[in-house]
Amino acid sequence: MRRPKTKEDKALDEALDVLIAKSGHSPEAIMGDQGLLAQLTKRLVERVLGAELTHHLKTGRSPTEQAADEHGERAEPDGNCRNGFSAKTVLGDSGEIDIAVPRDRHSSFEPMLVPKWQKKLPGFEEKIIALYARDMTVRNKAVYLALGAAADGTREVLGLWIEQNEGAKFWLKVMNELRNRGVEDLLIAVVDGLKGFPEAITTVFPEAQVQTCIVHLIRHSLTYCSNKDREAVAAALKLVYRAESETIALQRLAEFEAGEWGRKYPTIAASWRRAWEQVIPFFVYPAEVRKIIYTTNAIESLNMQLRKIIKNRGHFPSDEAATKLMYLALRNITAKWTKPPASWKAATNQFAIQFGSRFFDSPHAVNQKTTQTQP
Repeated sequence: MRRPKTKEDKALDEALDVLIAKSGHSPEAIMGDQGLLAQLTKRLVERVLGAELTHHLKTGRSPTEQAADEHGERAEPDGNCRNGFSAKTVLGDSGEIDIAVPRDRHSSFEPMLVPKWQKKLPGFEEKIIALYARDMTVRNKAVYLALGAAADGTREVLGLWIEQNEGAKFWLKVMNELRNRGVEDLLIAVVDGLKGFPEAITTVFPEAQVQTCIVHLIRHSLTYCSNKDREAVAAALKLVYRAESETIALQRLAEFEAGEWGRKYPTIAASWRRAWEQVIPFFVYPAEVRKIIYTTNAIESLNMQLRKIIKNRGHFPSDEAATKLMYLALRNITAKWTKPPASWKAATNQFAIQFGSRFFDSPHAVNQKTTQTQP
């Protein structure tokens, strides 16, 4: 049975809450090189060392003499007193920590917590980590990948970003980073319905066509359905995205909306209409080309391989550790990429006509999707 919290426990919890609110909840903010754990370790070690020296100087003295010494007003009868600090670097579990070790004038002070020649804090940080783990959990973060395809069909991972929250500002930062690193143009960007992402793409690359992933749109639509209706609803929606043209597709969407499933699940047609500008770009292409650009399958496959590696490792101490692991994994995965898909040759002719000189001068298309990790 857990004992009731004392006033001291509550005061400590309140102090920790204030510090955590100020520093942030991310693993990096708590356990990074300059995180809250490192700062608490430094301050606590220095306070304990100060208390040890106070005890050393107080031994055998009266309360009046002890009080005077605490304010630096009186020395020991033999002339001993505080004499500044010495800098020392000790190694903790989260890295090196610079501490100030108090000195006495006679150099008779021998610290117990960190002896003179000791360079490590054995077992110290585990106690502080226990305080953090007692009432807090580690949050999941998303890893965002960008996959580019050049005119010859070769693929390349353009970037990897770890973020707690997504939004228009984050996507704009990603697109500007790609532009600054040398991506001159985007012809078609295939995305999976992430909020604010299409707007960020067209802000940085105004001529880009943004195509939403039809597979993700269908999955989103089916979340509104009961399990017994999903197969029938999916079949009805297939008539929309397999239409011969945009005009016919819009007509079939209206038929779906007025039909049995549209009346039963009105939010489905509404969600398609909201995304319609990102649904229609692939209707100008023949069926064999649509297969390439109507889904983010290429990056889904890449994410699946990364998830297997991440799952084996579980949690990560920092974003940097997760990034290093995924970088090494991506290097091994991409080394096996050789030939473009068989349908790419037909797509090349279509893209050349559709985009003209842009296809040859700056031939890139981007897929984007997320995978999960636990730093």
